[in-house]
Amino acid sequence: MFKKLNDKQRKRLHRKVHIRKTVYGTAERPRMTVYRSNKNLYVQVVNDDEGKTLAAISTMEKDFASLKPTVADAAKLGEAMGARLKEKNITTIVFDRNGYLYHGVVKALADGARKAGIQF
Repeated sequence: MFKKLNDKQRKRLHRKVHIRKTVYGTAERPRMTVYRSNKNLYVQVVNDDEGKTLAAISTMEKDFASLKPTVADAAKLGEAMGARLKEKNITTIVFDRNGYLYHGVVKALADGARKAGIQF
């Protein structure tokens, strides 16, 4: 059924649950959540009131397939996500780091979105 989690995965999931108790996305201020794997980055903007994804971007898309989960590429992906949000008239969000530490790739992605004009 459930695979056994190693200690690092278990700790991240515990932090994720703890963070999600307070971080909640609404229609006025949706939640931007980040998932990073060894090969790809995934970002979603979610309205938790309706349970709908408003916008999504990842390095799996053709336009961003050349990007890797590095600090420089995460900043580019954050700027592209900011541009998508601007198109949908979303200017303020709440950032969900999804249990990851706020440095490196996660911080670069958030800074890229801020550079595109999105407020946290």
